[in-house]
Amino acid sequence: MQPTVIIPTFWTKRRTRGGSSKTRTPFDHPTVVGQTGQLQECLRSLEGVTGLGRIIVAVAAADEATANAAEDGVRDVLADMPDLDTFVFGQAELGSLHRRLEQMEFADVIDGVGLSSYGGARNAGLAMAAVLGSEAVVFVDDDEVVDSADFLDRALEELGGRHPDGGMVYAKTGLYRDDSGALARAGADPWSDTFWRQGEFFDRAVTAVARPPRIKPTSLAFGGCLALHRDMYCNVPFDPWTVRGEDIDYVVNARMHGADMFLDNEWSVVHRPPAPASRAMLFGNDVFRFIYAHRKLEFSKSQVDLRQVTAESLAPYPGRLVDGSIGWRSRVTALLRAVAGKERAVYIDIARRQVPEAQRYARDNCERYFVFQRRWPMLMDRLWTDLPLQSLFTGERRVDRGALTGRFPGIRID
Repeated sequence: MQPTVIIPTFWTKRRTRGGSSKTRTPFDHPTVVGQTGQLQECLRSLEGVTGLGRIIVAVAAADEATANAAEDGVRDVLADMPDLDTFVFGQAELGSLHRRLEQMEFADVIDGVGLSSYGGARNAGLAMAAVLGSEAVVFVDDDEVVDSADFLDRALEELGGRHPDGGMVYAKTGLYRDDSGALARAGADPWSDTFWRQGEFFDRAVTAVARPPRIKPTSLAFGGCLALHRDMYCNVPFDPWTVRGEDIDYVVNARMHGADMFLDNEWSVVHRPPAPASRAMLFGNDVFRFIYAHRKLEFSKSQVDLRQVTAESLAPYPGRLVDGSIGWRSRVTALLRAVAGKERAVYIDIARRQVPEAQRYARDNCERYFVFQRRWPMLMDRLWTDLPLQSLFTGERRVDRGALTGRFPGIRID
């Protein structure tokens, strides 16, 4: 089984300096157009990986002009790597896919497959993987370096098989390490985060999964070190309406549909994230993310065909950050951070305006994912056998392999 590697890469026109009390940016630390160093290092690191096949580079940006400029830069980088089998999925390819979706009477899912959000870009990569007939996909982010030749071999270990606890391993994640080899950790929380404690919860979760056994169910997921079996990605999409943290959110999506995320503590990548332009902006996006996740968990209780997922079952992370206390935690933490010093005006705005805005956003949008997800398996079934898209994107028509089977086998609906 040779997986398709998917690299979502996120771009912006210029750096955002400082926070803004009026605007949230769609990406945490996008690459500035013209600066291709990190993506280049990521791609170079894949050249020595055994079993490497097709690589899909999904180029995402907040607007089409930026996306077009970013695509030019990506293609320039790839021109120096002729030995890599790459496919750039940009605005033109997205337009072709959307037009085909309309022809197939799937216009209602177009909002969930795009290049302007984290989840949408990952779904675009999954759609392309289905067109290619990929039995598995492996996500790598553009701010990472693969430092082991057996990276894909480790990714595929137990994927699609049965775990000793009886569950099927359809989704598997690895760990992030820094250049010294140490596990990526958040570090101590400042006093202003007394009621937030995101760093503490995250580090406790990493400590737990780093212990034996090697492969175990988890509430964590690292989107830049993530493997999905066909039976998972063709049934469960990413949520394009979550503001950030779409990888952790995918754990919830999988659980709702009867599957688990597994973590392999002997599979990892080197993560080199640039510093965010604004700590306050990042916090504001987390407020939207966690309030949305809480609302999503609550709404799912009304869906009789889903397994119920509780905040407690997601402890230690994200756990308490997606329970019923998230509203007041967000407000209090924003005010405490305002007292603590930097970006004071932004934090005050988060407490006063953005928290209620996040609550409205969650209320207005959380139902959309469930509608979208129910259409996703039918869409992927059509893409799996669609000869026009195969011809358009690969230049050849494959022998008809037959339709997918719908929901993945062994799914548990409690």
